[in-house]
Amino acid sequence: MVLFPNCKINLGLHILGKRADGYHELETIFYPIGLKDGLEIIEDGSLTETMFTQSGNKIEGKAEDNLCLKAFRLLKHDHPQIPHCRIHLHKVIPDRAGLGGGSSDAAFTLILLNEKFNLNLEEADLLRYSLMLGSDCPFFIKNQPCLASGRGEKLEPILLDLSQYKLLLIHPGIGIETAKAFAGLNLIKTERKSLSELIRLPVKDWSTYIVNDFEASIFPSYPTIAEIKENLYENGAIYASMSGSGSSIYGLFNEEKTITFPSHYFHKWI
Repeated sequence: MVLFPNCKINLGLHILGKRADGYHELETIFYPIGLKDGLEIIEDGSLTETMFTQSGNKIEGKAEDNLCLKAFRLLKHDHPQIPHCRIHLHKVIPDRAGLGGGSSDAAFTLILLNEKFNLNLEEADLLRYSLMLGSDCPFFIKNQPCLASGRGEKLEPILLDLSQYKLLLIHPGIGIETAKAFAGLNLIKTERKSLSELIRLPVKDWSTYIVNDFEASIFPSYPTIAEIKENLYENGAIYASMSGSGSSIYGLFNEEKTITFPSHYFHKWI
């Protein structure tokens, strides 16, 4: 059985403060986009343990620590009838890019196992399991535009359709650790409107009002990323932003156009 986990972008990201549990309180809009990995799970009765293999883009870390495998083990603990399987992930979504690729792979593993082995888990069950794997994993269970709060796990679906725009996604091959991005934040509170209100503005006004707080943390250390955003605006982007804690940058355009980037950059119109 095969599924195709998609990624997301963040439309604005407000860091509201640090919580007592060590996480940060945030507010963001998660928006799913069509860049996808490939995930295949095959039941194999000859195996004494589940095997994970991977192709495509390199994933940092050990294979046994992959979120797909962690998702499998999580479900099998409560549903021991799930047989051992071969899990293969073909990676297209850039790693450590602020696109939620690993979280999506984990969430889609839960969805695929639920369907394949008739576990009859409801959305609430899948959301609970997914949160054990990562703060933004629950979004990919819903996989529709959502206002996210808390540490990213509180999701409120919203009506938002950007299909009339062309989206250009760029990843410069820079991997940013989320912890480092948080460490550079300035958590001085400022009065500003909620993203639930700002997202209702015309898209042409988003560049003035909708910001990703991580840009102030990341851009001074990685000026290349700031330059990509500036380049998008110079080439006619209606709105451009870093996604999540970086380092991917995206731009919304009225139409596709030729924009030149260094050959080692990942870039794709969606």
